[in-house]
Amino acid sequence: MATANKNLSEYDKNQLPDAKDFTFGIVVSEWNTKVTEGLYNGCETALLDCGVKPENITRWNVPGSFELIYGASRMRQALTVDAIITIGCVIKGETMHFEFVCEGVTQGVKDLNVKGDVPVVFCVLTDNNEEQSLARSGGSHGNKGTEAAITAIRMADLRKRTSGQNSKMGFK
Repeated sequence: MATANKNLSEYDKNQLPDAKDFTFGIVVSEWNTKVTEGLYNGCETALLDCGVKPENITRWNVPGSFELIYGASRMRQALTVDAIITIGCVIKGETMHFEFVCEGVTQGVKDLNVKGDVPVVFCVLTDNNEEQSLARSGGSHGNKGTEAAITAIRMADLRKRTSGQNSKMGFK
C-alpha cells in the first residue's frame, strides 16, 4: 500500500530474479491518458532497466479501465507471455460509476488470476482526484507502473519456478 512517505519507484535490481528471458504483455487504458501514459512509461522503463528485451514487451491499448479485463484475457489467449500488466486509472466523480468500475475491474483481474496460468498484475489507480493519480504515476509518490513491473517480474519468476508442479502441489 502506498503511503505519503513511500516512493513507488524504488527497487533493488540485485534482489530481483533475472528477467532477460521473460516476456510481458501490457494492456493500457486510453482513459485518463495523462496518468496511464505516465504509468506505462514507469512500467516499461523498469522492465528494460531489469534486463527485459524491448522485443519481449507487447503493448495493447483498450478504451477504458473496464476493458482491461477483456484485453488481458485476449492477450493471454493470443500471445505467449510470462505475465500481463493491466494499467488504468479511475478517478472518483459525482456518481456511483467510480465504485462500479473499480469493483468490476478488481474482481475481473482477480478472476483472471484464479482461472488462468499467466499472472495478471493490477496497476489501476483508483483515486479521489487527478492530483492523487498524477502523484502516483511519476509524481511525488513515484510511479505505480514501476511497482507493477517489479511485481510482474517476481510473478513471472514464481510461475517459471512452479511450472509443472501442479500435480505435486495437489492442483488440477
